[in-house]
Amino acid sequence: MNRIKELNKGVQYMLIASFTFAIMGAFAKLASESMSSLEVVFFRNIAGVIVVGLAVLKNPMKHKGGKPWLLFFRGFMGFVALLAFFYNIAHISLGDAMTYSKTSPIFTAIFAWLFLSEKLSRAAWIAVFIGFIGIVFITQPSAFGFSKYDWLGIFSGVGAALAYTSVRELKQYYDTRAIVLSFMSVGTIGPLVLFFLSPYIHVSELDFMLGKFVMPHGIVWFYVIAMGLLATVSQVLMTKAYGETKAGIVGAVSYTNIFFSIIVGLFLGDALPSLMTTLGIVLIVAAGLMVARDK
Repeated sequence: MNRIKELNKGVQYMLIASFTFAIMGAFAKLASESMSSLEVVFFRNIAGVIVVGLAVLKNPMKHKGGKPWLLFFRGFMGFVALLAFFYNIAHISLGDAMTYSKTSPIFTAIFAWLFLSEKLSRAAWIAVFIGFIGIVFITQPSAFGFSKYDWLGIFSGVGAALAYTSVRELKQYYDTRAIVLSFMSVGTIGPLVLFFLSPYIHVSELDFMLGKFVMPHGIVWFYVIAMGLLATVSQVLMTKAYGETKAGIVGAVSYTNIFFSIIVGLFLGDALPSLMTTLGIVLIVAAGLMVARDK
């Protein structure tokens, strides 16, 4: 009976986290109408730095440390993946942007096999293959290959996967809050550096990481504050979910975020996914579930 209660609580936390993350994406999309995706990333992270920083002040971190470069790598990869993710949120449907980000478990399985010597079963390799077919269905490459949004979408999954893979090693050395703070700190300082460099860089392909700081005004303040708070709340709920129930079950439930994002996207004017895109989403979800079950 207790195990059922724990399962329900973990599932409930992840369902709420998936829904709040979809709403966060909606506010990010609305904010992107008035500012660059770089600035959206800045406001998304600064809210987290404040919340986590206050938690650290209240209860100081205790860890042995010793992996500063790996800690920075986790923060940097999370930051650049987030730049690609929010750029896509601004330019393609919310459901598609979220689906791309949800390819990260597939890439995480590959990177864990490559860098952490984790074994992949035959089922896991089949899942990876199915996931790649799903990506092809969503991107629907033309004779000219993938579009810019496709590449950025795939990179958002790859970058997040590299960040998650590094977390598996870092959690042996650092307080969880230090790992989260590394990501949010780089995601706050990085945009400040890029705001300064942007006027001197004239490469159109890099516009996803460039931008001019525009002071929010009126309703835009509500968008960025709501986005930052919902992102932090979602992160906390996800953490609680993984603490309550088996990671494989929680990871499977997290795919409801795609469904929520498609529904929320419709209210923002997004079109329903095409048949090919829907099939791609189903294959990516199936692959993620197979990887989660294997673990």
